[in-house]
Amino acid sequence: MVGVTSIDVKESLTDLAERLRQAELPTDKERLQVLYWLKQENAPSISAIAKAVGKHRNTLQTWLSLYRSGGIGAMLEIKHSPGGVRVIPQWAEVALAKRLQEPEHGFKSDGQVQQWLAEKVGVEAEYHTVYQMTRYRLRAKLKVARPQNCKQNSEQRAAFEQTLHSTWSC
Repeated sequence: MVGVTSIDVKESLTDLAERLRQAELPTDKERLQVLYWLKQENAPSISAIAKAVGKHRNTLQTWLSLYRSGGIGAMLEIKHSPGGVRVIPQWAEVALAKRLQEPEHGFKSDGQVQQWLAEKVGVEAEYHTVYQMTRYRLRAKLKVARPQNCKQNSEQRAAFEQTLHSTWSC
C-alpha cells in the first residue's frame, strides 16, 4: 500500500522521548523525531513527516533503511569525509616551521621555500600550495628588506630615523 511505512520501531515511546530530550545535535533530534512519530499509534505518512521535518521523503527513507540495517546507532551515525591527502606531509611542515622560526636562516620568498622543500626535505610542491601553507597554516609572512642605495650616508639615515621616531611619538 502506498504511503504506509513498513518499519518496526523497536524502542519504546518513553525511550525515544528520553533520547530526544538528551540529543544535543540537531541532526540527531530530527532523526529521533521521525522514529518517535512512526512509533505512535496513528503514525502519519512518510510524506507528512518529511514536510514536518523539512526534508525530502527520500532522505527519511534513507534514514529508515539505516535504522533497519543497524539500529538506532547506525541511523544517528554521521559519516565525515576524511578530505584529500596533503601534498606536503606533516613532518615536512614541522621542519619548515622550525626553519621559519630561525631569524638568521629566513626565506625571502615562497619560491625559496619551494626550492628548500625540494632540495633539503625532498618534497615537490606547487608554488600555490607552498604559499597557502606558509601564509595560512604556519602564519608566516615572508618579508624582504627594501633595497638601500650603497651611496647613502648611514649617519644621515640614523639621524633621520631618530628624528622620525621623536616626532612620531607626539
